[in-house]
Amino acid sequence: SVPWWGAAALCTLALCVLLSCGLCVWRKCCSRKKKGEDKEKRSDKKKKTDGRGLDDEPEGEMSDLEPREEDQLGRLHFALDYNFTDNMLVVGIIEAAQLPAMDVGGSSDPYVKVFLLPDKKKKFETKVHRKTLEPNFNETFTFKVPYSELGGKTLVMTVYDFDRFSKHDAIGAVKIPMSSVDFSQSLQEWRDLQKAEKEESERLGDVCLSLRFVPTAGKLTVVVLEAKNLKKMDVGGLSDPYVKIHLMQNGKRLKKKKTTIKKNTLNPYYNESFSFEVSCEQIDKVQLAITVLDYDKIGKNDAIGKLLLGSNSTGTEQRHWSDMLANPRRPVAQWHSLKSEEEVNALITKNK
Repeated sequence: SVPWWGAAALCTLALCVLLSCGLCVWRKCCSRKKKGEDKEKRSDKKKKTDGRGLDDEPEGEMSDLEPREEDQLGRLHFALDYNFTDNMLVVGIIEAAQLPAMDVGGSSDPYVKVFLLPDKKKKFETKVHRKTLEPNFNETFTFKVPYSELGGKTLVMTVYDFDRFSKHDAIGAVKIPMSSVDFSQSLQEWRDLQKAEKEESERLGDVCLSLRFVPTAGKLTVVVLEAKNLKKMDVGGLSDPYVKIHLMQNGKRLKKKKTTIKKNTLNPYYNESFSFEVSCEQIDKVQLAITVLDYDKIGKNDAIGKLLLGSNSTGTEQRHWSDMLANPRRPVAQWHSLKSEEEVNALITKNK
């Protein structure tokens, strides 16, 4: 038989073996658990870095089913009517809403340009409204079009953001084929603005002018600063541009001034100043007709483009005149896109 101390030694040995095995199993389990936690942490970290999980939509992105914010160009409220007696299409630009902010300050300076395709001979512009995304225009424009020709035309209303020193950005447009409109009754509705197409009309160029009115001296000063991207008028692909300024009242020319001729250039620099005597009572009645011409030694000097500035002018030209009156004795500079001579002459005739 086994002595008692032998049995005790065997029991102690067995207990040590059991404890040792238990300790190994416990360590292995802990190690697996830690590895699992580390893996999970790495996975979470990767999700945070990517911004992506299998079930999570990435932060800052929208699903393709939802409309993206940048596609929201705003809405335009307008009215349409046709005067069968006078053969006139009447377009009312009422208001716009939810326009996107185009300026750094989180706002825009919107105005609307209205014309008919395919001819585009007659264009209208609303007044510019400062620092607003919800402008109220309430302006009406008329196009003389025989009803028999109206169905083949398309009305385009484009909302622009005005910028004094650079090209005006098109925010969006509404296009309406006239064949789709029932003119047996007047129409008034809201439409979402769509991305505006680039104007197909030939660009005539831009001119930068400074206006200054001193009420106490009764003096109106015009500085022709420069022009750029003028239409090519000569065979060699250049022009010999100069600028003519007419002070006008009721369609009549009161005074005339002109700049020097700049040879062989489409981007002339002038910085030439001209002054007119205009009283405070007269300033709201006069207009400035600015014509950029191409000098020709032999034939007629052809007009490249023209502008009309005054209280009763339209669009950006009217805005410039208003800013000049609001800042007496201070020169106010602004770039203008040239218009066709025919278009501006029609405005002059209308203002007689």
